[in-house]
Amino acid sequence: MGVMSISTNQIARGISDTRKSDIARGFGIASGTYESASRLQRFMGNTMLQKFEFRESQDHDLTLLDLGCGTGWFTRKFADFGQIESLSGVDLSPGMLEQARKNGHAGISWIVGDAEHLPLPDSSVDVIFSNLMIQWCDDPGAVLRECRRILRPGGDLMVSTLLDGTLRELKSAWQAADPGHQHVNRFETDLALQAKVRAELPDAVVEERTISLPYESPMALAGELRHLGAGFRGAGRRRAATAPGRMREMCRQYPKEPDGTIMASYEAAWVYWQKP
Repeated sequence: MGVMSISTNQIARGISDTRKSDIARGFGIASGTYESASRLQRFMGNTMLQKFEFRESQDHDLTLLDLGCGTGWFTRKFADFGQIESLSGVDLSPGMLEQARKNGHAGISWIVGDAEHLPLPDSSVDVIFSNLMIQWCDDPGAVLRECRRILRPGGDLMVSTLLDGTLRELKSAWQAADPGHQHVNRFETDLALQAKVRAELPDAVVEERTISLPYESPMALAGELRHLGAGFRGAGRRRAATAPGRMREMCRQYPKEPDGTIMASYEAAWVYWQKP
């Protein structure tokens, strides 16, 4: 009987596929609550939308792709722009796209797809809008390459993401309450993002800022993350439900404002690029 040999690359692909399925399933479960909890998502997407509105007028109607469209909140916004001829939303989660179809305008194409392997031909899109998606990808560099591939010459790319330091208050509180276990997703450092952008998108502009959002309590923050489908999915998480005692200790460790509320920090970044 022969012996089957499994390469390291095959193992890595298997882990990656499992993680992607987990992410797609998690967001699908949250598809009904996502829009009600998406304060940060709307702020960051609106920042890019404003830049799109002030673009120079085009001599032709645009083909626009909302990459990681989720429930289609911003895809629907773009449907109201007169200069867009063809509009598509791509997402890894079938559950999110099912919700998008229910709320979407007629004429929008909804595509289940992996941002690292987009099911679209070369030079087929004028504008790519991607709001808070790329941080969930195994290889952000591959996503940027795919965007470069499918953009037409002169096409525009607008990407937002989160960086290391995001939810640092929550991370610190959990480290004190449950040492040895991760509870907050890891994000790329500023230097890592800058290096990947420079490698794939010559002359791209990267803008960064810290966003602080208020919450009534750490439990309210945890609830918002759950409603977004943005819970921790990395290695080191507890497989069983977090014990109430640890949750109470996390809440005790979280820094409070004088009125008892809390703040959560998000390290935000936007990438803007026009294909030569």
